[in-house]
Amino acid sequence: MKLKAQRSWTDVSKPTNAGPWGLEGCLAGALYDVGVILIMVMTPIISFLIWYTIFHQDGSVGNLCGLLRRKGGVDMIWKACPSPLNGKAWQIIATFSLLQVFFQVFLPGKTVEGPVTPKGNIPKYVDNGFLSYVLTNALLLSTWKLGVFCPSSVYDLMGEIIAALCLGGFALCILLNLKGRYMPSSSDHGSTGSFILDFYWGLELYPRLGALDIKQFTNCRFGMMSWEVLILCYAIKQYEFYGFLSDSMIVSTTLMTIYNTKFFLWESGYWRSMDIMHDRAGYYLCWGCITWIPAFYTSPVMYLVHHPVHLGGYLASLYLLLGCICIFVNFQADMQRHNFRATHGQTKIWGRTPRKIVASYKTEDGERKRTLLLASGWWGVARHFHYVPEVLGAFFWSAPALWTHLTPYLYVLYLALVLLDRAHRDDRRCSSKYGKHWGQYCRLVPWKMLPGVW
Repeated sequence: MKLKAQRSWTDVSKPTNAGPWGLEGCLAGALYDVGVILIMVMTPIISFLIWYTIFHQDGSVGNLCGLLRRKGGVDMIWKACPSPLNGKAWQIIATFSLLQVFFQVFLPGKTVEGPVTPKGNIPKYVDNGFLSYVLTNALLLSTWKLGVFCPSSVYDLMGEIIAALCLGGFALCILLNLKGRYMPSSSDHGSTGSFILDFYWGLELYPRLGALDIKQFTNCRFGMMSWEVLILCYAIKQYEFYGFLSDSMIVSTTLMTIYNTKFFLWESGYWRSMDIMHDRAGYYLCWGCITWIPAFYTSPVMYLVHHPVHLGGYLASLYLLLGCICIFVNFQADMQRHNFRATHGQTKIWGRTPRKIVASYKTEDGERKRTLLLASGWWGVARHFHYVPEVLGAFFWSAPALWTHLTPYLYVLYLALVLLDRAHRDDRRCSSKYGKHWGQYCRLVPWKMLPGVW
């Protein structure tokens, strides 16, 4: 069993020139490093441009492109980018971060074991995410009503916050790289032989600082929690600025809140996802959760703050209903797989005994293990069908902005591309891991993502 079937890893003390992700030829070696560098350069710029487009170009991508042509991209970005050293922005970030660290470490919850790692380790978590989520939202709303904290100031400082998160995310990735190289938390660590790739993909699978699991913090307690906090701050900003909440804001914020609530109810299931089981703690995962989620995932609601679209009762209800259905289907698919694994296949799905494949695989130390592959319920429709309602759910919380500008739809377009790639990567990983058993599974469930199409 490999951590990622497409990637070669070794102990950090023994560098190698093995190609990343199994790519060969023109995409290997130096060219691949250049691509990774471009991603790390462009993602902070895109994060800034999303904010700048919404705040200073009326949400118009066309206006932004015209400005970049007239003034020159680099010069305009350099002059317009807010300072990453704003004290108020850092105070907000630090307060939120410390609160989430405290909740993660000290709130009670059931101890849950993650899957066995390639090195035979079993990560353990405290399942207190939903309690943290409820307390965080309660604190935000109560401090606002009591006049202790002004959530509108978060919206007003969002440019400075994004700039600070870009800087702080880079600093964290540097520290994680040093820690993974010299003070790894477990035997599940290694190097690609390339410093650039090690920085981007990370060195450790499960880095920890004492009782704090770093990936649980960056992915769940900072990234996903900040998504919910920010959209509530944006909604409060609209309410305080206009004196009302538009029905478009209500629909978009409600659907995102339902999605985030679903996530924290299911957080223990997320620990068996590709992000946690296979992606190491580097720029790709940790910087993305710290900066990309707050800047990009919240952008449809950020746009709506000063674009209070009136949908009317029929259209608002339609978007809300269809969005809820999509989120429910996605949640049900996750729960079907979770219950199937928890009961070792001894459960009913849609009232029937589930179809399954008994698959075997080898760990890195040569030990032979067995697992079950679910081929019923939504997992019998297509191997990655659960991504379809996830993309559609994102569309329905973006659609309340209607069709004046492209900006509110950038997230759903990005999500569709990411999940298409993830479905492809997961198939490759499973094929490498399970071999002939994956071939049997693919014959039982022939469609990758969308039945009759792909």
